[in-house]
Amino acid sequence: MRFENDLEAEFYERSKKSAEKSGYRLNSDWDVITTAVKGICNNKKEYGEWYCFCQKRTGDKEQDKKIICPCAARVRDVEMRGACKCGLYIK
Repeated sequence: MRFENDLEAEFYERSKKSAEKSGYRLNSDWDVITTAVKGICNNKKEYGEWYCFCQKRTGDKEQDKKIICPCAARVRDVEMRGACKCGLYIK
């Protein structure tokens, strides 16, 4: 899999490890993966954190910690819907 820059490749590898560690997988749809990776990496460049692009930031760093990927809702979403909100992680 190829990404446009090192930051995207770094996040992809980080996400793969997180998925394996948690018993989940990354989505098999490359378009979903690239959309999530690019969105989250754009947030990393702009805000300095791996904020999930599918959740609204409040601007409060403490409150926004819960939307750093993998976000606090990942387990609930994957268990209930089979995927997290942005679709990066699946059961």
